[in-house]
Amino acid sequence: MTSKIKILKRRPTIEDAGVNLRRAFGYNKVPLFDPFLLFDDFSSPDPRDYILEFPWHPHQDIETVTYVIDGMVKHAGNLGNKGIIQSSDAQWMIAGTGIG
Repeated sequence: MTSKIKILKRRPTIEDAGVNLRRAFGYNKVPLFDPFLLFDDFSSPDPRDYILEFPWHPHQDIETVTYVIDGMVKHAGNLGNKGIIQSSDAQWMIAGTGIG
């Protein structure tokens, strides 16, 4: 049995309010990587690439993993929870279905 290795190159993408990133795979590649939805690279030495930040958006019924190789990421949720993820940190977030 032979396996095929496929190399995907990151592509420049502008997300939401204008955050510049490079996406290795996303929505159109979901069948190849199920259960994963997105794999993004936010590395840039230019803070203007992130100045607009992400607007509020739901994470209903999903899990996100954020890891920081260098720098920091500020993250806040709709219930007021917030934190900073710094170099060599990782955050695993499990989102529920909402408040009932």
